[in-house]
Amino acid sequence: MQPARPLKKNALKKRTPDWIVTFADLATLLLTFFILLLSFAEMDIEKYRAMANSMSLAFGSSNVVAEDIGGTPLTLIEADTVSLPEPSENLQDQPEFIDERTERSETRQIPGGVLDLAGRLIQELEAEVAADTLHVNYDEDQVVIRFSEEATFRSGDAAIMPGMIPIIERVVEVLASCTGDVVVSGHTDDVPISSGMYRSNWDLSAARAVSVVHELVLDRQIPADRVVAAGRAETRPLMPNDSAENRAVNRRVEIAVRNPECDAAVPTRDLPVEILP
Repeated sequence: MQPARPLKKNALKKRTPDWIVTFADLATLLLTFFILLLSFAEMDIEKYRAMANSMSLAFGSSNVVAEDIGGTPLTLIEADTVSLPEPSENLQDQPEFIDERTERSETRQIPGGVLDLAGRLIQELEAEVAADTLHVNYDEDQVVIRFSEEATFRSGDAAIMPGMIPIIERVVEVLASCTGDVVVSGHTDDVPISSGMYRSNWDLSAARAVSVVHELVLDRQIPADRVVAAGRAETRPLMPNDSAENRAVNRRVEIAVRNPECDAAVPTRDLPVEILP
């Protein structure tokens, strides 16, 4: 009987390592798992188009080009219009998208009470408006009488100039025939105040608003519970505080009458009134 031959070194090297079998099984299982996930996945092309429309409007882009699942480009979506997919048997309820920018561009509807009060103030204060002593503005909710600092207060002071008192009294006569909450707000520029009387622009703007409130309710024609004083300091500028002229515009006091309704007994003329931005 011949003795067994010893294994050659080359034969040992050609044997498959034990770990490769486990690795191959794991790779096969992972491949099967991902194929299974892909088989469950579904892409609703119609919803994808609708989503692209919505994102186009939200970001204000002039057009959006997206790639379909099949690799073909979707139709360009214009920013000013909304292109929805055609109705199909599989998709009965289509979502609606509203371009809010189109609505804002339409003519704003101003309530009659706002127009009535603005017209009465312009008629009563026509000379002062022409001289830029004050301005009358309005929007959908309120009428605003805007007094410049130059005509109303001395620099760094909250006492109303004597010449402004009769003008405020005429404003009171108009407001007494109308309803609506009255908010008096003081405004300054962004230059810190250097006065021993007031700690900051907040103090100065609030003191100026209170001075005007006192004149409004002094003779009781306007009930005190209708009026509120507010100090705004430099937080709501009309113009950038980058020049002396712009800072002068920002230093002001405003009387805002919200949601006014006036008696119908006083006729008014049609006069130009500036609309608030």
